Amino acid sequence: MINQERIKNLLLELVQIDSISREERDVAQHIKRLCEEMGAEVFIDDAGERVGGNTGNVIARFPGTIASAEPIMMSAHMDTVVPGKGVKPIVEGDIIRTDGSTVLGGDDKSGVSVIIETIRCLQEQNIPHAPIDAVFSICEEVGLLGAKHLDLSKVRARYGIVFDSDDPGFLFTRGPSANHFEFRIYGLESHAGVAPDKGISAIKIAAEAINNMKLFRVDEETTANIGVIRGGEATNIITNFVMLKGEARSLDDAKLEAQTAHMIKCIEDAAAKYEVTVDGVTTRARVESDVSREYHAMDVSDDSRVVRLVKEAATRMGLKVETMASGGGCDANIFNKRGIECANLGTGMRAIHTVKEWLDVKDMRAAAEITLEIMRLNGEAALK
Repeated sequence: MINQERIKNLLLELVQIDSISREERDVAQHIKRLCEEMGAEVFIDDAGERVGGNTGNVIARFPGTIASAEPIMMSAHMDTVVPGKGVKPIVEGDIIRTDGSTVLGGDDKSGVSVIIETIRCLQEQNIPHAPIDAVFSICEEVGLLGAKHLDLSKVRARYGIVFDSDDPGFLFTRGPSANHFEFRIYGLESHAGVAPDKGISAIKIAAEAINNMKLFRVDEETTANIGVIRGGEATNIITNFVMLKGEARSLDDAKLEAQTAHMIKCIEDAAAKYEVTVDGVTTRARVESDVSREYHAMDVSDDSRVVRLVKEAATRMGLKVETMASGGGCDANIFNKRGIECANLGTGMRAIHTVKEWLDVKDMRAAAEITLEIMRLNGEAALK
């Protein structure tokens, strides 16, 4: 039912178009042309202008063959993480991998490929189906910004599927809330060789604070990380400023708030230990903390329309799709919060966000096959 060679070639075509976050224009225009050739009404919204990017989200509205059917959404993001420029995919049979110098971009161009191939097959095989809103978002990798700024006035559907995870045998229905941190630590500069006792090292404060933090896998529902450290100008200067950026995530909002408070306290306690008096003037180390909610938790019931639809389609095919919780956020977190009920179905991407990224085309085909069956089943239900 799915043309495996075609979906493979589409993926290879897409991954070789550079599209790191905020620079997705070329791939957006390519996807726009493909969708228009397939008969869609295509819009590009103003999300790019609002987040400092060079294009907006692509919204392709495909007409259905069933006039009375409620539209359904399919969505994937166009952007990739760095290093993501100049991708040279290596093809070994059904396995496609990076050459080791960049990511592959299967996250999430495999999702884009699944959506386009599914719609092509619906049209070629004359399968009755509902209208489809295909949403190809920008800036997912830098805070789900495209989804946050998606022009919902152009989206008719109020339920659907996001394609942005690994194994097509899993449907992710729960995802964490996430907080983003920026800590600015202020010490006092001095000469590291001549007057080290007259300075306060912001680097030392940062090190002590991080050492006291519970990080990485905090518990089965909670993770935390410090991912960026910036500070220091020279080895002979006691550093007076360090900036830290980090995050915490949890499926439980109470745990997230507790982890957030813990990390802030570690920074403040470390800074409180340091002060120095020079020429009668006392300087105390200090910290500025900014915490923002990056996205809210997703929790889609197994009894929801989209989950029942996916599971019934899988059963028809003699397959099993399990609902699971994810430790990562995706556009589905935002869409659910904004009134579009959706879950996240895998497409086969592996070792994402690394230069060892790869995927098996058979997994991508399987994701497209189950999606085609979902659309067929949805159409049959509308005709009853």
